[in-house]
Amino acid sequence: MVNTSSSPRTRTASRHTGSGAVFVDLSHEIVPGATAYPGLPQPVLTDHISREQSRENYAPGTEFHLGMICMMGQTGTYMDVPHHRYADGYDLAALDLARVAHVPVTVVDTDQREIQPEAFAGAELTGRAVLIRTGWSGHWGTDTYGGGRHPHLSAASAALLAEAEPAVVGIDSTNIDDTTGRERPAHTLLLGAGIPLVEHLTNLSGVPAGGGWFTAAPVKFAGLGTFPVRAFLHTDRGA
Repeated sequence: MVNTSSSPRTRTASRHTGSGAVFVDLSHEIVPGATAYPGLPQPVLTDHISREQSRENYAPGTEFHLGMICMMGQTGTYMDVPHHRYADGYDLAALDLARVAHVPVTVVDTDQREIQPEAFAGAELTGRAVLIRTGWSGHWGTDTYGGGRHPHLSAASAALLAEAEPAVVGIDSTNIDDTTGRERPAHTLLLGAGIPLVEHLTNLSGVPAGGGWFTAAPVKFAGLGTFPVRAFLHTDRGA
């Protein structure tokens, strides 16, 4: 069922601007040595030029830090586009920003481990950012989070969403597919329909009752199908 009630935020507070807008951060913080997809190499941040080294090149009192990072595309909160699953699918550089920037939100609440089509009954899906709120992000940073019992779409739900043609689909879980087997129907059907996916969302409890607009834009990287995003919701105060 669809639930638009608000609930307390557990990780990142909303930011109110002077214009009355509210921004809700839906992304996990990326921390060197942690936060990549379970089982994959973790991000490493090193100095290319340290602040101390940079002082030799600038006037007294002026310094810079040039950092270099090595990480998997599957780090933190990230987006999959069709190239992740299909060799001829569009890559991050070819992503249509209209799909992932300022997109109206539909939040779907569920407590099912295998999320069935009835969870989407009555929900407005077409052209929307469909965000599946399971609460699993509360296990982030624990052994439970990466376990095989995480919530995921059933094949039937993946087919329903692919036919409904949302702009983008996101979930606050380890994977939108069941990782206890080798089939990946959600990735296969949704990416096959050109619908990008955002996995490892967090703070969906902070989405207000009136919804809002979702943005999650990755770096414009050619030849790559997955990359971290800064996912957030924007709405008017009191919406």
